[in-house]
Amino acid sequence: MIIDIDFNSDEAIYIQLRNQIVVGIATAQLSVGDSLPSVRQLADVIGINMHTVNKAYSVLKQEGFIKLDRRKGAVVAIDYDKCIATEQLMRMLQVLLAGAMCKQISREEVHDMVDQVYDSFSCDHVEKED
Repeated sequence: MIIDIDFNSDEAIYIQLRNQIVVGIATAQLSVGDSLPSVRQLADVIGINMHTVNKAYSVLKQEGFIKLDRRKGAVVAIDYDKCIATEQLMRMLQVLLAGAMCKQISREEVHDMVDQVYDSFSCDHVEKED
């Protein structure tokens, strides 16, 4: 998986890193059990501060996308509570959809975008419990 950080973006670097790892998991570029580079390795490769990588890994751990192991480092390990994940998604969607409505983006356009993005992911490994 290639990490591409936009240093000119208004989005924080640790959030960009977190988002790319989540997309990597959703698109099966990263699988459960895969080890991520160490904090130092990833910081060196990308050219960012180690604390930034550490913050991204901490967020991913809190969100249940990785586990941190003293011997193996950061490992992809999807651990989630569907109810909590649904509540978090609902809160994020409320803000996104409110913004879309303010900009005259229709319900149908939103549905089309959601379908397009969802179809671009390989979610077979995530949908096991449905």
